[in-house]
Amino acid sequence: MSQHTTAPDALPAPAGQPIAVLGAGTMGVGIATLITGHGLPVVLVDVDENRLGQAPTAVARGLRMARLMGKLPRDGESGTLTTTTLVDDVREATIVIEAVTEIPETKAKVIASVSEVIAPGTPLVSNTSGIPIDELAASAVRPEDMVGAHFMNPPYLIPAIEVVRGPRTAENALRRVTALLTRLGMNAIVVGDGPGFVINRVLQRSLNGAARLVQDGVADAESVDALFRGCLGHTTGPLATADLIGLDNVVDSLRVLYDRTGDAGYLPCELLLQKVAAGDFGRKTGRGFFEYGGVL
Repeated sequence: MSQHTTAPDALPAPAGQPIAVLGAGTMGVGIATLITGHGLPVVLVDVDENRLGQAPTAVARGLRMARLMGKLPRDGESGTLTTTTLVDDVREATIVIEAVTEIPETKAKVIASVSEVIAPGTPLVSNTSGIPIDELAASAVRPEDMVGAHFMNPPYLIPAIEVVRGPRTAENALRRVTALLTRLGMNAIVVGDGPGFVINRVLQRSLNGAARLVQDGVADAESVDALFRGCLGHTTGPLATADLIGLDNVVDSLRVLYDRTGDAGYLPCELLLQKVAAGDFGRKTGRGFFEYGGVL
């Protein structure tokens, strides 16, 4: 167990203590891009060395795009990005953000491991899209340090974020997390705990329902999305949104919601399961409900 007594209260300076991001998948890399784009240092942790090896290129690509779009500061130095396979390397982190796969057992294992090495009072943030924060907090050494922060994908382009206060979340942890998010240019909207919180409690049922319409032959994917864009003013239709999230992640989130609510509307439809089994996860694999020019 860590020998620290308390976590530093100040947010890190560019040359100071880093922010740790656990998981170098789509969301972990996106979060690292957002943070380094605002000049703060990041330690990115993953057990997959190949994925870690690809992360610096992916972060650099995201930084270029976000700056061209005016979504990240164009002036100033980027924060440093350090990659590692060792959880112990986040011991000095000011804030830890967990962004591993949306499987409760995996998240619980990672949270238990990292909470052993970080200083008491260090906010431990989960980027879960649907698992109740208090459920995850049960795996932490100090449940009061757990906060939820549901980043949208990609986080460096979407400034609103759902921040979840668990029943045991300490006020200091919540304050420090929202202060960081404000520094990152985010609009932190604090909500209560529960399966799916606000966004996914509503969104995942909609994505599942849209996929079921295609499955049942009511309409093709293009027509479903065209109706949502044209009639409801949505920027992106539900099935293109599902492709952006990743159909594998959609299925994982639906299972989390079904297991915790018993609501049959969250049972993944057969078409979603078939696409995931075939490896057609959406934009990140080049094919989902739609086809894309290349793997992102």
